[in-house]
Amino acid sequence: MPRGRYSLHDTHDHTPLGEEHFHCATGPSGWRYTAQTTAPGGDITGSVDLTIDELGRPIRLELHAGAWQVRAAALDGVTWVRTDPTGDHAQEGNAPAHAFTGASPAFLVATARLLRLEPGGPATRVRLVSFRPPVLAPLTVDQSWSLITRTAHPADSGFLPVDNFLVSDLATGDQHEVHLAGDVVLAAPGIELEDLDTPPSTFT
Repeated sequence: MPRGRYSLHDTHDHTPLGEEHFHCATGPSGWRYTAQTTAPGGDITGSVDLTIDELGRPIRLELHAGAWQVRAAALDGVTWVRTDPTGDHAQEGNAPAHAFTGASPAFLVATARLLRLEPGGPATRVRLVSFRPPVLAPLTVDQSWSLITRTAHPADSGFLPVDNFLVSDLATGDQHEVHLAGDVVLAAPGIELEDLDTPPSTFT
């Protein structure tokens, strides 16, 4: 069960945005990731709880940011309920999308698991609903993912495959790389792995 800490920063000016303290685990029915986010000063700012099935589909998502909350799952596309800070109103939403994305590194692992790309294969288009702090407003985004390389790196238990993805935003044309080792993000825009207590888990 990998447990560790990511640092998060603004992708434009590198301003520190805080940290995400996480643990995750694979199982016979899929993968679960839970985390707590903190501000640069250490105050708790939110949480992430994501469960995907063995095919990478989101079967449960719960996000908190400030006083905002989102509960979501894959249902008729993807469906969610977003609750405002006062708790007086809950807005339901639905979109013909494949999964979710957002600020958490968990979403990169989940999307890669959903697509199951092979090195050198064609780019695959995916539609995602994004929820980002501080207000978790839903935004539908279209991305293209391709797996550029898969490299075996020595590890205590043998060799650990590290995948290098190229991700394109189809609305803006922006491209960036994402490096994953099993269910841990090694590097991505705005995300740095600072601590990892146990090795990444690998998907079968």
